[in-house]
Amino acid sequence: QVQLAESGGGLVQAGGSLRLSCAASGRTESGSAMGWFRRAPGKEREFVAAISWSTHTAFYAESVVGRFTISRDNAKNTVYLQMNSLKAEDTAVYYCATGKKPKPLSDYTLYDYNYWGQGTQVTVSS
Repeated sequence: QVQLAESGGGLVQAGGSLRLSCAASGRTESGSAMGWFRRAPGKEREFVAAISWSTHTAFYAESVVGRFTISRDNAKNTVYLQMNSLKAEDTAVYYCATGKKPKPLSDYTLYDYNYWGQGTQVTVSS
């Protein structure tokens, strides 16, 4: 079992920045993927970014490339999502998730992630 806890959400003006954290506890596995997803009001949950626990391989949704950066601190069992140049359309509940599948990180889908956090609200005012 893995428990995930997100933090760092809040209200920010367009153009501003936030850093989300996802602290993992329990049985985290080498080779697992850690992902960030988001769900905006009235929309389905969508992929934002992912990183491997074992390597520095990262993968991003097109909509956040150049603005968001995912990173990890293995010693703290924590994954971060640095969000810069925020836009109103980034408003959503952000979730972190983890899973381990024998496939490239870029091939992971939402259903490959077994454990999910409760989410943290990010609101960007225009």
